[in-house]
Amino acid sequence: MRRECSTTGCVTTGASVDARKAESMKRVEGKVAIVTGAAKGIGESAARLLAEEGAKVVLTDIDAKAGEAVCQSIDPTGERALFIEHDVADHEAWAGVIARTLQTFGKLDVLVNNAGVASTSNVEVETFERWRWLQSINLDAVFVGTQAAIHAMKASGGGSIINVASIEGIIGDPNLAAYNASKGGVRLFTKSAALHCAKAGYGIRVNSVHPGYIWTPMVEAVAGEGGDLEAGRAALEALHPIGRLGRPEEIAYGILFLASDESSLMTGAELVMDGGYTAQ
Repeated sequence: MRRECSTTGCVTTGASVDARKAESMKRVEGKVAIVTGAAKGIGESAARLLAEEGAKVVLTDIDAKAGEAVCQSIDPTGERALFIEHDVADHEAWAGVIARTLQTFGKLDVLVNNAGVASTSNVEVETFERWRWLQSINLDAVFVGTQAAIHAMKASGGGSIINVASIEGIIGDPNLAAYNASKGGVRLFTKSAALHCAKAGYGIRVNSVHPGYIWTPMVEAVAGEGGDLEAGRAALEALHPIGRLGRPEEIAYGILFLASDESSLMTGAELVMDGGYTAQ
């Protein structure tokens, strides 16, 4: 192992991969993060990565068994990870989640509003009941969670709120009427909240992440609706110029960036991670 220097700086060569990885795991050191919908998919990957990079993480989900299992695998001691069974659509439950976070870890620096659901119906056949159910989770809960997080973050001098939207909040799909509406709402709500916090001088940044189709249980269910999962997946892959679907951990790295101080100039922004989908 040796140290090589140039006019641009010094690097250590020959170091083990594990050693280099250990040195880099400080991007959110000392921060406390809440991740909703953390039992699987993007939420699980985000919670794991934030913890690996030094954050104390509160995982929430309605699936208590799966959520607790993820939490235990992150930190079985409970010193750096906590699971809370939480229905994000229950607006009264948010106060309890924030209070328990503050009680356990003393502050809140990061909120990842990730929990979400889908409905593959066009405007003619979508029901009002299903429309309201989807909005309550995908949009209303983002509002309630953001509002609750702002109150907590003001007390500690700032923070980062990350709202997981979708490319479907930027472009339309004839068979995603309710989903388009919810994610489009998240996109513009994020900008409004970001402007408010910036102008109020809170030191709170609010940004949205817009994934393309990521191979998660939700997208797998969509791909299999026609009865042929492989054909459904191939059809979704064909929509992405990169030639494949995204992986949850790829979106987690975008969330990590927005949670870290590396993105300190970003607020009210859209981080699009879609394999070129919306570039067409």
